[in-house]
Amino acid sequence: MPKMKTHRGAAKRFKAKKRNIKRGSAFRSHILTKYSAKEKRGLRSPKVVDKTDVKSVKLMLGI
Repeated sequence: MPKMKTHRGAAKRFKAKKRNIKRGSAFRSHILTKYSAKEKRGLRSPKVVDKTDVKSVKLMLGI
C-alpha cells in the first residue's frame, strides 16, 4: 500500500504541537491602520485550531 501524502497547503498553515494544533491569525496582511495597537498585538499571538476541526486537520497533516 502506498504512503499517505500530506496535504501541502495544510502543512504550510498548521503546526502540530504536543496537545493541540497551532494556526496563524486572519486579518493581518494589510490595511491595519484602522486597528488599534492593542488589537494588532492580539493578532500577533498564535491561535489554536478549534476542537471541531482538529480531526480533519490531523487527517490532512497525516497524524
